[in-house]
Amino acid sequence: MSQIKLNIDGQEVFAEEGETLLRVARANNIFIPAICYLERCSPTLACRLCLVEADGKQVYSCNAKAKDGMKVLTTTPNIKEERKAIMEVYDVNHPLECGVCDQSGECELQNYTLLEEVDNQKYATKDTYKPVRNWGFIQYDPALCIVCEKCVTVCKDMIGDSALKTVSRDSEALDKNYKETMPKDAYAMWNKLNKSLIGTSSGTSLDCTNCGECTSVCPVGALISRDFKYSSNAWELEKIPSTCAHCSVGCQIYYEKKHTDISNSDEKIYRVSNESHFTTLCGAGRYGFDFQNNGNGRDKLALKRAVETVKSAGTIIFNSQITNEEALILQKLKEKLGLKLINHEAYKYAEFMRIYSHITGKSLYSGDLNYIRSCDFIISVGSAIKTDSPNSRFAINNAIKMNKGSVLYFHAIGDPVLESIKGIVQIKSKPYSEEQILSYILKRFGKNLPENISKYLANINFNDVNFPDNFETTLDTMLKKKSRFGLIIGADLYSSSQAHNLAELVGLIEIYSDFKTVLIPSDTNTLGVINICKLDKNANNNSKKIGYNEKGDFNISAFGDGDFNIPALNQQEGTFLNIDKRVVPLNVALNFNGFSLNDIANEILDEIQDNTINYTSQLFNKIEFDKLSNEFSNSGEDLRGYLISVNNVTKREATFHLAQSDKIKIQGKAIYLANPILQFNRFTAKAHQLQENGGLYLSPEYAKELGVINGNNVLVTTKNGNITISAIIDNKISGDIAILPTFDSKIDSRKLFDGYRFIEAKISKV
Repeated sequence: MSQIKLNIDGQEVFAEEGETLLRVARANNIFIPAICYLERCSPTLACRLCLVEADGKQVYSCNAKAKDGMKVLTTTPNIKEERKAIMEVYDVNHPLECGVCDQSGECELQNYTLLEEVDNQKYATKDTYKPVRNWGFIQYDPALCIVCEKCVTVCKDMIGDSALKTVSRDSEALDKNYKETMPKDAYAMWNKLNKSLIGTSSGTSLDCTNCGECTSVCPVGALISRDFKYSSNAWELEKIPSTCAHCSVGCQIYYEKKHTDISNSDEKIYRVSNESHFTTLCGAGRYGFDFQNNGNGRDKLALKRAVETVKSAGTIIFNSQITNEEALILQKLKEKLGLKLINHEAYKYAEFMRIYSHITGKSLYSGDLNYIRSCDFIISVGSAIKTDSPNSRFAINNAIKMNKGSVLYFHAIGDPVLESIKGIVQIKSKPYSEEQILSYILKRFGKNLPENISKYLANINFNDVNFPDNFETTLDTMLKKKSRFGLIIGADLYSSSQAHNLAELVGLIEIYSDFKTVLIPSDTNTLGVINICKLDKNANNNSKKIGYNEKGDFNISAFGDGDFNIPALNQQEGTFLNIDKRVVPLNVALNFNGFSLNDIANEILDEIQDNTINYTSQLFNKIEFDKLSNEFSNSGEDLRGYLISVNNVTKREATFHLAQSDKIKIQGKAIYLANPILQFNRFTAKAHQLQENGGLYLSPEYAKELGVINGNNVLVTTKNGNITISAIIDNKISGDIAILPTFDSKIDSRKLFDGYRFIEAKISKV
């Protein structure tokens, strides 16, 4: 797009051709009121407050496109009259319950009523009874609703559930005299408001993936968290800017906290919020906030035992639910004591990245989620993306809705949510077919391929991909007028026995096609861990093993169940390296009564640090923690922390040393190692709103085939052993592959698998 120049209220500004006037104005710190507008979503034109005059004509700035040389006035006498009338109409019959309303103090209706100086009421109409509705985590109060449709829009354009819609209010018509006597836009808005409410697409219940984003964008108190309802006034809560700790996206959040009650001064988190114009939370981030560790005091004897045990150990087993600073301390302990550092998932990801990098010549993948949102053709391979990385799914949906994009989604697990989104073609490929899928992508989209690669591709059998009939015709149609290509790669590939080939193929797609790639990191801070720690493949079996949030002979735990307790991630200052290759900060939301890893390190290492964040300045760009920004610009630019550099790597030729891997197959039924919606790990399962017991997750049709109902015990048997587990019917999956989770510590799921996320299994009702 070309850059253009226009004038807004006498100020000369620059914009990209095609940008809306509202976005251009706000990016240049020029305020235009709007209640219904959402960045990254299509305009609803519901509130009409964003009226401006462009080249002498009144237009809605949320929808009108900037043109070169355009002259814009954000306020004129007529626009001022329209805006005031609109706010007067919004206030008609709106319940006067600000004193107890959960939105009071941050309510846009309050703000704009004051801004437009509404101090009397000219309009009236008969009110109707509108009962409150409870929709799972969410409560909807239609009496407070102003039908701005932000909830409908964000659910459709960002999330992809399309679980909300406008429904009839069943009210009396407005007095006809109003049409002749009041401002035109105010009447049109009121007429629509008088006829409509928000309802669910499925009827009485809210059938969705429970992200709660509708409550975040609601400008009034109509949509609210049931857990938060009447628990606090907004102005009493202290907002702590931080980063969500549950997956590799590293979403911006605010922990909102205050004292527990008048008899208990201990602080607690009441809710989590986000900058909904610029970032989107999944339900795990929104509802899984209270996973803190209460600690057991600063017991110096316990610290001494922990230090002695670390000194005598040979291995530390850990996962990537840690900060960069903790990872750096672990690496320093390794170097000082000669320890082995074992993180199985991160090791697989690091090996995949290493091979990929030697093909591309770059240290990191080329894409990020902002790039994915800008694409019009996307392919996803190897990720049950709805649960592995919800925000990657949101980015895919956003690209479809905003760019008229098309998506190929390859996965063996059927996904009714994605299947319902127009623009996505799901191909239910078989396990171990990832090499065929990537080979097809390279063959179909590769340009100027070397002869040896073309020869290799000519010998690939694509039968296990399960392409539907007339697929090539369908693909040709999808590709019409497409110019921006994104490839998303998931954790199935990192753990495959074919991982070497797969990494080389992803690298070749990167350099010989128009695709930019995102390799979804397998855990919260996997990308940070592999760039800081030198991981080992195998443990030292002849000495004691330390478990760091994992099981070992001596357990250092943020869950409160270890031999030595440490703070959880909502009790720490530090940083993550997220999926967008950005170092992002997290702040202490709640205090921790005890010691941290830094206290152990101070007793062992040659350097003494007062706080863990003293290590921040030793990471990546060497910036001190307190100098890291944590905000978005008015134009939506992510200014949190900083981007790390992508470096050049020595390139090598592809070897395809596992070229016979297409013979590996699962002959019978399979199970899949993954978590259900809203669960990522033991931390999400610990949160009071998300607590659940895991089980074997079955699609309704598969449960019927097995003769199983919810709660029945089933025996799951693989070549590595068996477990008896409760069946859970999950209408968010389809097909005959069951899901076995990892978030429930009472279920030893991993013992049934060989490392790959699929394994052949027999399931029988007990």
